[in-house]
Amino acid sequence: MTLVDGLIMWLHLICASIWVGGSIFLGIVLAPMLKTITKTIEERVSLMIKIGRRFNKIAIPSLGILIMTGIYNSRLFFMEPSALFSSNYGKVLFIKILLVIATIIVYIMHTRLLNIGIERKLASETTGSVFILSVRSKVLYLGRITVILSVAILLAAALLVSGGL
Repeated sequence: MTLVDGLIMWLHLICASIWVGGSIFLGIVLAPMLKTITKTIEERVSLMIKIGRRFNKIAIPSLGILIMTGIYNSRLFFMEPSALFSSNYGKVLFIKILLVIATIIVYIMHTRLLNIGIERKLASETTGSVFILSVRSKVLYLGRITVILSVAILLAAALLVSGGL
């Protein structure tokens, strides 16, 4: 491995730490803690949206860097696509790519659900608790799927380091 390859792998790992670690922190530490520091579900959802927007400022660039460095690290397989299916390493890499695509789709759905219009609706006096509970439920569901997919990607990465299945 060259110095450049090592630095790119290091950057890949740093961004994976930000993406996965931040997501796990939000879901396992922060979300339950908000119950103890907010008085209403409206406050809880509003605060979670604000924190999520702040996290996205580092999460989205990290995800972009992860994708770019992942493509760089897999460049030999993209030059020879048939190798994806002719080796165990290639098969695990293909599964990892599918998991990354699924993660991106779920994450886009998650962030689009929490747009400015929803945030304004949550802040308005006319928003009913059924609406807030519905948004909260969808956000939690998509967030959990994102975390599960991200952890599965880490498993695939560990399998790649060990040479595949």
